[in-house]
Amino acid sequence: MKKLISFIVVTILAITLTACGGGKDDSSDNAGNKKLVVGASAVPHAEVLDAAKPLLKEKGIDLEVQVFQDYILPNVTLRDKDLDANYFQTPGYLALQMKENKDFDFVSVGEIHKEPIGIYSKEFKSLKDLPNGAKIIMSDSLSDHGRILPIFEKEGLIKLKAGVGANARVEDIIDNPKNLDFSTLIEAKLLATSFESGEGDAVVINTNYALEGNVDIGKYGIAFEGDDVVPANLVVVRSEDKDREEIKALVEVLHSKEIKDFILEKYQGAVTVSE
Repeated sequence: MKKLISFIVVTILAITLTACGGGKDDSSDNAGNKKLVVGASAVPHAEVLDAAKPLLKEKGIDLEVQVFQDYILPNVTLRDKDLDANYFQTPGYLALQMKENKDFDFVSVGEIHKEPIGIYSKEFKSLKDLPNGAKIIMSDSLSDHGRILPIFEKEGLIKLKAGVGANARVEDIIDNPKNLDFSTLIEAKLLATSFESGEGDAVVINTNYALEGNVDIGKYGIAFEGDDVVPANLVVVRSEDKDREEIKALVEVLHSKEIKDFILEKYQGAVTVSE
């Protein structure tokens, strides 16, 4: 009799657990909505995604946003299948990461917005005002250097090797009349803090971190990337998931007029929309 009772209890528990479901592999909630987990930088990416939540809800998709403070973990977490997508990187950064990490089998499924990298100074009003030997602090991400150095070249402060373009590196500088010092490289997320601390004569800050760090872009920005060269920020997924209906719905919503209007109104030109 005891064996029979034990068998009945085990059977009931098994049926109950099967009916309840749950766990990491579930892709829908109790209301039957599909669940999508997207990793993003705090500003503006996570804010844009939060604005998209109700629009995705109307399509039967519950969006969960995981905020990251760096540029490394969102790709690692995507690779490990703890995210369905991430939204924080540019084509240059994605290409560099995939080159350095052979297990990153990723693809972009949509260009969403653009963030011009800016050069900020509390003391000087333009790049041409920078003194001889001025200390320039910039990101340690090499993919950013091909965006930063051409700004200085355009203003006539340096000259780069012919043809380096978006792959420009500090060692590609062939003429530097003011002997500008580009040797101080720090993590992109620390640039705003470095600027507020008064370090360097000028600090080159990625717009998302300038916004997150409450840097007054209009007051302290002395030079920016041209609109014609600013790369887009991408929604990136594992290659195997590029045709998932939930992913397509996410990109469709992020390209919608509602989200474009949100970006333009909230960031007042510091962030622009991709066409």
